Amino acid sequence: MKLVNDYGTIAVSNRVIAAVAGNAASACFGVKGMTETSVKDGIVRLLHREHMTKGVFVTPSEDGSSVDIELHIAVDPGVNLTAAGESIITEVRYNVEQQTGFKTGKITVCVDGVKA
Repeated sequence: MKLVNDYGTIAVSNRVIAAVAGNAASACFGVKGMTETSVKDGIVRLLHREHMTKGVFVTPSEDGSSVDIELHIAVDPGVNLTAAGESIITEVRYNVEQQTGFKTGKITVCVDGVKA
């Protein structure tokens, strides 16, 4: 993604945006961590802290003015999914916009599992 202003051009890779979003989501209450679904066997795996970007997909919006983010997470048992989802969306939107300068479009939270 590129951001053009009066002083020049700023380029930020999707991987950096994914790392910011993954760290912000993981810090929210009730989130156990990011998940990844295996293509080979379809099993959902909880990712270690150093692999946060694998559970996050960042794509430029259709008009190119913002980024759309899809997060795959696992939550603690008994967590209110609606409240957790709203908290994650708010936290990810704030962190991505503050740390990268890019506007966020659609943020999708996919709860792939409940892990004790």
